Amino acid sequence: MTIDVRPASDFKDVRALIGPKSAEASVCWCLSHRIPSRLNNELRGPARGEYVAELCHGQPPPGVLAHDGDEPVGWAAVAPRSGTSFARSRRIPYVDDLPVWSLWCIRVRPGHRKKGISHALIAGAAEFARAHGAPAVEAYPLDSGDARVDLTMAYAGIRKNFERAGFTHAADTTSVLAGHPRVLMRLDLR
Repeated sequence: MTIDVRPASDFKDVRALIGPKSAEASVCWCLSHRIPSRLNNELRGPARGEYVAELCHGQPPPGVLAHDGDEPVGWAAVAPRSGTSFARSRRIPYVDDLPVWSLWCIRVRPGHRKKGISHALIAGAAEFARAHGAPAVEAYPLDSGDARVDLTMAYAGIRKNFERAGFTHAADTTSVLAGHPRVLMRLDLR
């Protein structure tokens, strides 16, 4: 299996990974940290997908996709922190004034897990951020140690996977997800 990580500019592939089975459903679409909460609450059903389709056609696209051949098998959301809810977070601190990018969601399709796709997504997201001028990329993964993490709440990633990708612990946070503390990890891209 050869995993190819590409910009998320193909809406059909993005929809296959983060869209609902029913177009009428109001699922996350990985928008909750990307847009202001008021807009996030206003977008319902098909309007959520339409918003993401516009993001896919914009520059930069909303993240990266991992493909196994032509099949989309993974997603990572990455964007400038200044345009996300992390820019206003009271729980995720600022380390410094560097205009970093945030990597906040990693999703691997069922049936494709435990094949190194999340590692490819982390590396691909960092390269994507670097290609768009980011001096560093941050992530806010769970610090779960050896404890198991519910897959529905593992979207933030696991600390050890970011450490394997060269990220270092930059700060503790007061954010907790699925009963596990989150840490701020950073990869310098300069």
